[in-house]
Amino acid sequence: MPDAMPAGRALDFIAMGRAAVDLYGEQIGGRLEDMTSFAKYLGGCPANISVGAARLGLRPAMITRVGDEHMGRFVRETLAAEGVDVSHVKTDPKRLTALVILGIRDRETFPLIFYRTDCADMAIAPDDFDAAFIARAKALVVTGTHFSRPDIDATCRTAIRHARAADTKVVFDIDYRPVLWGLTSPGLGENRFVASDTVSAHLQTIVPLCDLVVGTEEEIHIAGGSEDTLAALRRLREISRATLVLKRGAQGCIVFTGPIPNRLEDGIVGPGFPVEVFNVLGAGDGFMAGLLRGWLTGADWTESCRIANACGALVVARHGCAPAMPSWAELADFLARAAKGETPAALHEDARIAHLHRTTTGRKPWPEVCALAFDHRWQFEELAQKHGKGAADIRHVKKLIAAAIRRAGEGVRGAGVILDDRFGRDALHALSGRGLWIARPVEQPRTTPLVYEHGPDITTTLRAWPAEHIVKVLIYYQPDDPPELRATQEQRVAGLLRACVATGHEFLLEIIPPRSEPGADGASVIGAVERFYAAGIRPDWWKLPPLPDAAAWRKLGDIVRANDAQCRGILVLGQDVSEAQLMDAFDAAADEQAVRGFAIGRSIFWGPAAAWFAGEIGDAAAIDAVAENYARVVAIWRARRRRG
Repeated sequence: MPDAMPAGRALDFIAMGRAAVDLYGEQIGGRLEDMTSFAKYLGGCPANISVGAARLGLRPAMITRVGDEHMGRFVRETLAAEGVDVSHVKTDPKRLTALVILGIRDRETFPLIFYRTDCADMAIAPDDFDAAFIARAKALVVTGTHFSRPDIDATCRTAIRHARAADTKVVFDIDYRPVLWGLTSPGLGENRFVASDTVSAHLQTIVPLCDLVVGTEEEIHIAGGSEDTLAALRRLREISRATLVLKRGAQGCIVFTGPIPNRLEDGIVGPGFPVEVFNVLGAGDGFMAGLLRGWLTGADWTESCRIANACGALVVARHGCAPAMPSWAELADFLARAAKGETPAALHEDARIAHLHRTTTGRKPWPEVCALAFDHRWQFEELAQKHGKGAADIRHVKKLIAAAIRRAGEGVRGAGVILDDRFGRDALHALSGRGLWIARPVEQPRTTPLVYEHGPDITTTLRAWPAEHIVKVLIYYQPDDPPELRATQEQRVAGLLRACVATGHEFLLEIIPPRSEPGADGASVIGAVERFYAAGIRPDWWKLPPLPDAAAWRKLGDIVRANDAQCRGILVLGQDVSEAQLMDAFDAAADEQAVRGFAIGRSIFWGPAAAWFAGEIGDAAAIDAVAENYARVVAIWRARRRRG
């Protein structure tokens, strides 16, 4: 029978302890000494568990500390973005956020260096939380490292006392890292086991306080004080009535709720999933997130173990720890396929799982986008030339437009821009990191087939972009284009999508039918979308011309949903139409839920920009006019959206 959980709690669990930044070497198969670039991720066992559980639909919180610096803000913002309660993530004014540098040498070797000397999360103090906060949760999760020093040990025991007084379950992830107990040199961070009677005796003062204890065989050995697994389990049972969960990697896990049997296999066995191991780091945290998802929602141990083992299998197939945690959508898909015997062994090469993971994890929600598109280049060049102006003037006008969107977009949910870096680099820098939806073009204007503006090596180009920037490409395309041209266009767009996946950027595909007036040929646009899906290309966003009526939008929405349920949505473009035409376009699109907003440009900025170049208005007037036009278009869109 599942354990009875305290009812009426606002939080499923509170995790206490490590919250760090992982710097993962990007070169696979080499020494850490030889790695030349690193990916930055959230890390630390409790932080990983919290993110994993949030992705599975639980309501976790963290008690930890971060430094008053950039890495600390990254940790806090990442946890919050994932849905973790950060009300008790305190900022330490004196200490730095912990760092971990690690790599993947091979399937058995994962070099790892902890930078945790006097780090922020080891300074958690009893006044960082209170009994009332602990009582808000069904469970408190504590981990081994935070019992390795007297001060932090005392703090964790205070939290445990609060939990026991409030009938909050206490969960202990042994998470044994010998280096963090001072048992190895700092350069042996990857070492997972060093026998120590002192550590064993200390852990045995914690286990009796817990309701659930989870560890690998090595961790059960250190907690139980014996390298014989059954003997270690029996010692833990002598001192505690806690449910004991033994993690066995590819073999799955075994749960012991009562007396320890004569054979391990006589416990509750949760079979593993046979998958190819890419990176074991973080797999145990994924396992714990899945176990908590089952246990805290009333599932029996068989089902809880099935969820936990599946989460571990998905994590071992990926780079990183916290970002590798699966969503409920991909977990459900994985388990459904496994039930049919369709589990792919090489999960890291499975396109279906990769797409689900990419599109259901770690993404800021954008239920609506109201974007001012001013990535135009050749249009500005012609306008500037007409008035005897040059590139510097174009850059200045784009700064003015950026200033307008900063003003008018404040308070507008989904305010955003599409902006180039040829003339808009300074404006891009000014707008980045402010919560705006930002897309950025890669195409060389007026090229068919598609040519990239910064050269053919698009992956290298995108690696220099902030992760929040969405990759936008405009192509002129119709389903009845000559087969050779159509194939070339599709191949280049597919290559661009692969580059976006490799660099962690979202992808926006804008299609312009070259031989059609805006809105005149819905069949051409719908056919183009169908063609790209048939070619295996699933953009995160579509930017499309207005379609002639609501029926055409419904048909298009059905196509998007049938081919990619995770698509972010469609944005309606404008192509310098009048406000009356915009009203008609928005009216037609208003009741189609796949349409998430607009990306309108010249209808908003062209008049003020032309007046500025002509010397008819100054900077302030240009900003005012663009801001007013943008606000008016937002109002038009929202009026039609509400009506729809």
